[in-house]
Amino acid sequence: MVARGAFPPGIVVAIKALACELPFELGVPLSRFSISELKRAAIQRGIVACIGEATIWRWLSEDAIKPWHHRSWVFPRAADFEAKAARVLDLYQGLWDGEPLGEGDWVLCADEKTSIQARGRPTLAPAPGRSLRVEHAYQRNGSLAYLAAWDAHRARVFGRCEATTGIQPFGRLVQQVMAQEPYRSARRVFFIVDNGSSHRGQASIERLHSRWNNAMLVHTPVHASWLNQVEIYFSILQRKVLTPNDFPSLDALAERILRFEHHYQEVARPFQWKFTRRHLRNLMQRLERHDSPNLLAA
Repeated sequence: MVARGAFPPGIVVAIKALACELPFELGVPLSRFSISELKRAAIQRGIVACIGEATIWRWLSEDAIKPWHHRSWVFPRAADFEAKAARVLDLYQGLWDGEPLGEGDWVLCADEKTSIQARGRPTLAPAPGRSLRVEHAYQRNGSLAYLAAWDAHRARVFGRCEATTGIQPFGRLVQQVMAQEPYRSARRVFFIVDNGSSHRGQASIERLHSRWNNAMLVHTPVHASWLNQVEIYFSILQRKVLTPNDFPSLDALAERILRFEHHYQEVARPFQWKFTRRHLRNLMQRLERHDSPNLLAA
């Protein structure tokens, strides 16, 4: 047995460097290294002749290296990322083009939640000593799309269920909002949206403004749906209504979703959005410091 501390520093560095490589780029048919696979790779590459897995784990722990973990992320690649994100953040702070919003200005966040399935299956209510039980097997009863607009400052939600998403369904959602006060007679109504096909590009901005001359479409940057507050509402809907999923029909699914709107608004408050322009600038500076040619070229 090799005594603890008997390995020279060069071996430790080589093992840590190996753990920081992508296995498939080294010819190993793996997506991620485990401790046992790291040991095997180190021996095959002649870094060591023999080593214990506990030793490798201890070395990696010193630098919090965990190659067996992974985290999904999207790197901001758009050249106008900061400028577009800043406009959205300003609206949440009650600003537009550096000027405070007025009493006749409103900010809504809109998007679609697609392909919500109605899955029919037996569900048993909780009982003493027993949690809610949901049958694993289910019957598919179709799917629908849910479109919603969230008023960021009034904490109001306006939604509708449609067979699918698209330009026409989104137009009906906007019509639903703009047909009522205070939006109908507002000075400006800002709709914050992502870059989905239902409301993409300059054509969507012109289409909306030509139909409602006080409506303004504001796009988040590409790959930045997290800037749209309606996604927070969708996550609440997912937890409170759609999980677990047990609906005998599409009508039952749509009814539950729309009833939840009214139920939620009885206690709804504006989301405490704390990410501002200053946080955005700090984020962009950190990304710039850690940029690499490979990320920028991806």
